[in-house]
Order: sequence, then structure tokens, then C-alpha cells
Amino acid sequence: MIRSTRGLIAIGVLTTLLGLIIMFPARVAIGWLVPSELAIGGIHGSIWNGSANEAALNGIYLRDVEWRSNPLQLITGKLSSSISATPVGGFIEADISMSISGKLILSDLSAAVPLGLLADSLNVSGLQGNASLSFERVEIVEGLAVAADGTLRIGELVVPIVDRSSLGGYEAVFFTQNNGIAASIEDTDGVLDLAGSLQLKTDRSFEFIAQVAAKPETSASVRRQLQFLPPANDRGQQELRLEGIL
Repeated sequence: MIRSTRGLIAIGVLTTLLGLIIMFPARVAIGWLVPSELAIGGIHGSIWNGSANEAALNGIYLRDVEWRSNPLQLITGKLSSSISATPVGGFIEADISMSISGKLILSDLSAAVPLGLLADSLNVSGLQGNASLSFERVEIVEGLAVAADGTLRIGELVVPIVDRSSLGGYEAVFFTQNNGIAASIEDTDGVLDLAGSLQLKTDRSFEFIAQVAAKPETSASVRRQLQFLPPANDRGQQELRLEGIL
């Protein structure tokens, strides 16, 4: 009888603890877990199943943030959630998991966002256009993407420092390599004929190399800037090269 009573007490304690964990208020948990740079308002529900009216990080504003988590994933040493949010004029959906080591993994990432939403975080004044993303996987360690497999499409791109009219559309296909991330980039309906590659290495260095050529619709402003690139090859292409440290 004593063993039975102790067993019932143990089960009762475990059940109570599990209930407390599952119903742990999101408002309290977020105050502990999220960085100070992330502002979240209108929090409802628990850490496992909840929502927030709005969130903002580095100038990026989101509405109607919702998450659904599986507490049993903690047994494997990571916290996993399905998250959706609504930026102005778009959507974001992804499965997100974070390991004990701090690695952030995004799976089945699907999004459509106006590029103006990213102008401040990218420090590109007047940036306009639209972007759509479809990624099977993105891994982030200490704020640096170390793996990415998916496609980014940009349309109606406007970068005022280059040209105040639309530069058209472009597509980048990303894939993971041993030393970082690579991408092949080409125009879809851009004002320039462009084909290039991007390398993002684990030491935070990046290199973008492309061959570009003017089209009949290329504006006079863009043509003038092409004069600062190396001379064209026998196919009329000029090399555009950008490199640096993130």
C-alpha cells in the first residue's frame, strides 16, 4: 500500500509539473528567452502554443505572429516550433528549431515580403520591390547563415543609388557547401543581362562575381555606371565583382 501511495504521489507530481510546463505563460517565457533587440507586443497563450499581435526586430515589423511547439522535442536537446507571421503586404511560414548549442534551423521556409521592409536592416535607403523565398533548410549559428538550400526571387527591384527606375527581376538558387553557402544568380526580366555566383564562407567573407551586359531597355543611368567596370569581353559582357566581410 505504501509503494502504491508513493507511486500515485509521484505520478501526481509529474503530471502537475508537465501541466505547468505545457501551460507555461508565453509572456513570462519570452521575457526570459528573447534578445532585447526583439520587441513583442500583445502576447497570448503559452510558450508551446501562443500568439503575439506584433513583433519588431532591426526595423522589420510583423503582425499576427503565431507559434505551435512540441515540448517532447526537448528530449532530443532542441526546441521546435511551427511559426507564421504577417509582414505588411506578405506572409512568413516556417518550422523553427533551436538546439542547446544555439544553432537555429529553419525548415520549409516560405515567405513573400516587400523589400522596403528590409531597407533599414540592409542599410539600403529607398529599397523597393518584392521578394519570395522557398527554402528547404536554413541553419544559423551566432547570427551567420552556415547552410541554406532554396530559392530567392526578387521582382521590380529598385535601388535608388543605382537607378530610380525598376531594375527588373532576378533569381538566386542557394545550396550548401563544405565551406559555407553558394548561390547561382541570374536575371529573369532584369534591365541587365546578368549571370553570376555568390559565395558566403564560414569565416564571414563573401564574394559576388557576375558577368553583365546592357539590354535595349537598360537606362542611360545604368549604362553610365557600367563604364566604371572592366572592359567588355568579346561577347559584350563586363565583370562585376563585390567582396568583403559580413
